[in-house]
Amino acid sequence: MNTKLKGRDFLTTNDWTLEELEQVLDLSFKFKQERALRVPHTNILPGRELFMIFKDKSTRTRNSTETAMIQLGGHATYLPAEATQISHGDTAKEIGIIFSRYGDGIAIRDDIYLGVGQKYMEDIAKWADVPVINLESDWDHPMQMLADIMTIKEKFNNDIRGRKFVISWAYASSHAKPPAVPQGLIMMMPRFGMNVTLAMPEEFKLHPKAMEIAEKNAKEAGVNFEVVHDMDEAFKDADVVYPKSWGAYFYTDNFDEMKKIADKYKDWIADERRMSLAKKNAIYMHCLPADRGKEVTDAVIDGPQSVVYDEAENRLHTVKAVLALTIR
Repeated sequence: MNTKLKGRDFLTTNDWTLEELEQVLDLSFKFKQERALRVPHTNILPGRELFMIFKDKSTRTRNSTETAMIQLGGHATYLPAEATQISHGDTAKEIGIIFSRYGDGIAIRDDIYLGVGQKYMEDIAKWADVPVINLESDWDHPMQMLADIMTIKEKFNNDIRGRKFVISWAYASSHAKPPAVPQGLIMMMPRFGMNVTLAMPEEFKLHPKAMEIAEKNAKEAGVNFEVVHDMDEAFKDADVVYPKSWGAYFYTDNFDEMKKIADKYKDWIADERRMSLAKKNAIYMHCLPADRGKEVTDAVIDGPQSVVYDEAENRLHTVKAVLALTIR
């Protein structure tokens, strides 16, 4: 076990080397196998405390993280925004220092406003003496990224180099979803040797810095990173398709205008016809919740190529690995 990860923050996958990310995945697979065999892990973090600050709602992230701490022998305290005095003046410095004295790790979800969440996590990490874990910001969703790559490795027997990975914008009417997942995917997947295609209407561009990192990581890994504006073109011969909605944040900051723009692209949906364009053994992925009937049809998300439940399960095993490797 790489003891160099003890005490380390995990704010974006780019902060960790490929070797370090692979080590997390190795431990994730071990934890998954041992859980199937009913091997307990409560001796790994006995008596440790993780504070979980959530400024947004969550299903998988909250419950996988809380369950992970319990299975490792520790305890997790769930702190929704209304359960703290953060909105009344508790600063990042105060949260970082005080929670470091109370416990052994701080995990944060703050993904609502562009330019806010990642900076807040970095500010807390500056003052904290314990690991600070990103449970989704406006910039990246590193815990989801680990579960995604673990799932891809499982489904292709670890034979993933050179495979075509597609992250595509898809229509949703519910709300303007944060860009953390698509940005995290384009930045991380090339590092694992996958050829990445980003598909989106012109108005739904991602952060220029994320695009720059994706291009740099692809070049260093010797793979391709391309951008297309046609969903059909993107799906052709794909091994992995990940159609997901996000807001047009880099086109307008007016949410009414954002919705009007999105409504022009209601045909951007993952349906059976589009899945037929991908390879026969291609897999469909989504971080969930998906807007059924808009982002994806029931036939696809409930079909044989969908791996969304394996993907969701792997959120547990990967967060367990990160916590086990980072918390002292």
